[in-house]
Amino acid sequence: MTNTGRPAAPPMTNPRADRVKEVARLAGRPARLRQGRFLAEGPQSVREALTLHAARRAAGAPAVIEELFITEECLERHAELGLFEGQPTPRLVTEEVLAEMSSTVTPQGVIAVCAFVDVTLDAVLAGEPRLVAVMVEVRDPGNAGTILRAADSAGADAVVLTSSSVDLYNPKAVRSTVGSLFHLPVVLGADLDLVLSSLRDRGITVLAADGYGDVDLDVLQEGSARRRLAPAAGEGGSAGEAQLEAPTAWLFGNEAQGLPDVVLKGADHRVAVPIYGRAESLNVGTAATVCLYASARAQRLG
Repeated sequence: MTNTGRPAAPPMTNPRADRVKEVARLAGRPARLRQGRFLAEGPQSVREALTLHAARRAAGAPAVIEELFITEECLERHAELGLFEGQPTPRLVTEEVLAEMSSTVTPQGVIAVCAFVDVTLDAVLAGEPRLVAVMVEVRDPGNAGTILRAADSAGADAVVLTSSSVDLYNPKAVRSTVGSLFHLPVVLGADLDLVLSSLRDRGITVLAADGYGDVDLDVLQEGSARRRLAPAAGEGGSAGEAQLEAPTAWLFGNEAQGLPDVVLKGADHRVAVPIYGRAESLNVGTAATVCLYASARAQRLG
């Protein structure tokens, strides 16, 4: 690489080259599982991957990005993508080559081949999390990405996806996280029973987001406000009442069926997001955003 961040090697120009085909195969789950790698596409996602990569390399941890492919035009517009500490040397490619590698109709000029970044449930719990989002059989890549972004934005400590949930390394899911995949710990393929028992063992309240829940989210927020404003006036609430300011794990269910009855029964409380208008229900990603921000606000002010 030159001292300007521009790769010295000539661009890859053959869209039918073996290496191009190998990268393109990572759009499929079998190749991802076999190699333990996935694709991050677009400047924003790659930038966040590079930031995590640099932090890990500085700490002596395993690298995140193994290969980086970028077009001349993209590198001119985003020169910083060639200047991160300890990154692999970017390889220039033509638009045609990148199009063959990419899973999108309109590639954004850069693709990174990344090592899996998920962590174990034990690693998450060792950090004594106060806010966790748990996806239970959430199967739409866009919804999964939205929930992860909401958790990241709300300052959650981790995101857990149970078995039967979408593969978060699916290219559409990765794109929908817009880089948040590289910001907070993510657990994949977790056993729900183990997740629930482990959370309870650590004193974490489990709240199920349920449109038919018997507890209203507004009521929980009002209770948090009362306790904050009059902590010495006996306003602690009734025994067993959910307290948003306490360490909490939110359960979010499948887009069509919601959370199974057995899961709802296993939660400490079933919480409904109030609907003030005429909409029949909320999209799971929207509901997750509202719930996570309610907990985040209560925890920060409490």
